[in-house]
Amino acid sequence: MTAAWLAPRRTVLAAVVAATLAACGKDERMESTSRPTGGDAGTTYGDDPSQYGELRLPDGTPRGVVVVIHGGFWKAQYDLSYGTPLAVDLAERGWVTWNLEYRRVGSGAGGGGGVPATLDDIATGIDHLAAMAAAGLLPEESLQRVVALGHSAGGHLATWAAWREAPAVPVTHVVSQAGVLDLVAGSRDGLGGGAVDAFLGHPPTAADAAADPTQQLPLAAPVWCVHAPDDDIVPFSQSEDYVRRATEAGATATLVEVIGGHFGVIETDHPAWSRIRDIFDTLP
Repeated sequence: MTAAWLAPRRTVLAAVVAATLAACGKDERMESTSRPTGGDAGTTYGDDPSQYGELRLPDGTPRGVVVVIHGGFWKAQYDLSYGTPLAVDLAERGWVTWNLEYRRVGSGAGGGGGVPATLDDIATGIDHLAAMAAAGLLPEESLQRVVALGHSAGGHLATWAAWREAPAVPVTHVVSQAGVLDLVAGSRDGLGGGAVDAFLGHPPTAADAAADPTQQLPLAAPVWCVHAPDDDIVPFSQSEDYVRRATEAGATATLVEVIGGHFGVIETDHPAWSRIRDIFDTLP
């Protein structure tokens, strides 16, 4: 479905969304000016300015939904613009994409996040796909395959999202791009200048298992950890150790070694992104 196809339906769709979610006691607004939607339709999933996403629809029957979760060490100065090129590329390849923004750590615009607010936003934002499907914004059958794709801290959030109990919209597959998957090791290594401790509000311990993917094994959804050994921002060991521990625990996890440092995996003209396209093309 293209923007041209959606244009004559925008007024109708906005009314349908409002009516559907009003019945659930929620307010839904179609975004058009204040936020960088950049796609076919932008929607909010809460009242905070950071609780919104970019929804893109492909031509033809969708292959499923990809929830794109940007990184930036959970910090407020980084936003979903990092995920937009990936969402555009995947939509052109047949996927519904939901490029998700969320509250991050810091004050001012984009702030107010950390645990539990950021995790609440990821859970609510993904589950909001069900409301959008009910409102006719995307085919309900596309929710049978929901892939969480996340870079760096977004890889942490994508993997965490597959662990949620009884979600309205289950994550069926995870692709972590240079993800921070072990918060204890991330804190010990001082990643992002103490970003893990700032995200949690304290140094991580076993009591933080509900926020730490490495402490949530085995995971039911298969995970692909795509990482470059020359990554000097999030060490390769984050993915390597996660895959080892996951497979030892009986989970399905695959380490995909690429080139390109920390950012090659989010550059759509880079060979590392081509490897990720290959993963999407072979998903069960």
